[in-house]
Amino acid sequence: MDANQIILQGTTSQQLVEDLKIAFKELLKDVTPQNDIDQGEQILTRDEVCSMLQFNKATLWKHTKKGKLKSYGIGRRVYYKKSEILNSLTPLKK
Repeated sequence: MDANQIILQGTTSQQLVEDLKIAFKELLKDVTPQNDIDQGEQILTRDEVCSMLQFNKATLWKHTKKGKLKSYGIGRRVYYKKSEILNSLTPLKK
């Protein structure tokens, strides 16, 4: 018998496939980093944020630099979460 050979008794091929799927999902859940951006979260580019808030990129950069807005990036591209942009807006006192 080959040392690399596995013998399974009492398990159908379909059951083996299902068991492996479950095991792989558990392993991937443990090693997959939790993303800071939810699946349903709307992501905006700098241009979209500037258009939404009606200011220029320099102003957007200042707010990001001061920590008022949180940016996310991939390579040289910068993105913002729409929910965080809306949450950063504060009511004006009258």
